[in-house]
Amino acid sequence: MKVCIHRGSNQIGGSCVEIEQDGQRIILDIGLPLDSESNDKALLPLVKGLDGSDPSLLGVFLSHTHLDHTGLLKHISSEIKVGSGPAARRIMDAALPFLPDKFPPIPDGWEYDPWKSFQVGPFKITPYLVDHSAYDAYALLIEAGGKRLFYSGDFRGHGRKAKLFQNVLKSPPRNIDVLLMEGSTLGRIDQELRFPSETDIENELVEAFSNTQGLAMVHASGQNVDRVVSIMRASKRTNRILLIDLYTAVILEATQNKNIPQSHWPEMALLVPQAQRVQILNNSWFDKLKRHSSNRVFMEKVKQNPDKYTLLFRPLFTKDLNKGECLKGASYIYSQWEGYWERGDYDYVKDWLNIHGISKQSIHTSGHAAPSDLKALVQALNPGKVVPIHSYMPEKYTELFGNVEMHGDGEWWNV
Repeated sequence: MKVCIHRGSNQIGGSCVEIEQDGQRIILDIGLPLDSESNDKALLPLVKGLDGSDPSLLGVFLSHTHLDHTGLLKHISSEIKVGSGPAARRIMDAALPFLPDKFPPIPDGWEYDPWKSFQVGPFKITPYLVDHSAYDAYALLIEAGGKRLFYSGDFRGHGRKAKLFQNVLKSPPRNIDVLLMEGSTLGRIDQELRFPSETDIENELVEAFSNTQGLAMVHASGQNVDRVVSIMRASKRTNRILLIDLYTAVILEATQNKNIPQSHWPEMALLVPQAQRVQILNNSWFDKLKRHSSNRVFMEKVKQNPDKYTLLFRPLFTKDLNKGECLKGASYIYSQWEGYWERGDYDYVKDWLNIHGISKQSIHTSGHAAPSDLKALVQALNPGKVVPIHSYMPEKYTELFGNVEMHGDGEWWNV
């Protein structure tokens, strides 16, 4: 079995790994680099057959839905099969119509059944459901030619599905030749520090909501289902109703999980911003709107008692909030990766907050494993070698692990 990391050996985002056995090939993830100004076809990795012209390329297998692992799918041939978790595929299909960067439908292919192996040409693939900020995320065990490679994808051990990580530590896959492991947090926090759990985040939100005299706004991704659960639970504990837009409503619906908050729950309500109303009209999404309108509210009602609501904030709400005159005593809680804020992605939100005299408070935890959890995974799997991926500091691996083998982008190597 031969491997080539096309992108990701020394960066976070844009992950793409090609694996070859007996002349046949598969791709693990095909992500958009985080620093890309646009989603351009020129960013496609140099993989033969992404245009559908080479049958030796058997398929693309996704670890999870985040764009830094899936974003370049839009440029590959629809003839190439794609594997993913079933809920992940539904979430991607639900999200695509809302994105400004138009995507074609995700090509058909394989749907993962957690921990159940399936055969694709010479490759035996076993998906491991993992704890991550993206819903329905997986690590992938790839077996071929008598060799075993475990691709971690993105994972953590402190989310609402932390038990999945503990289960891997207790019953790890054996005889792993290569652990291709993400190291997003290396060099960013002390090796012994741990991240807050989602329960910790929920408790911090309870305190923040309790100290907010008006509308509590939490800027988080609707696809971060763990965080939506934390926000909803904290809202309920402080006698607030969580307001979500139609995009978030269809994402939550796509999980098909009765334990995940939904728009019809009494703790939830639908608030559709004007920009989304235009989308609904232009795209005739009337059935979609009807499915989620049982608890619909309008800005006029929020204005009457803003202290009774939490808003899952998205920037497209700013104009509606201006007109709604419901920002007296409001708070803004940023609950995403700080990198987006620091590199200027939300400068216009920063200006909007300044105009209204609202300060930014950060309450967040990482979607990635702390260094201590990385060490725990390596100890449990006891791989022949650890190969860095999805890290800005691959050189840090050697400080934690004794069997590190570094490989650069575009380099082919044997397992």
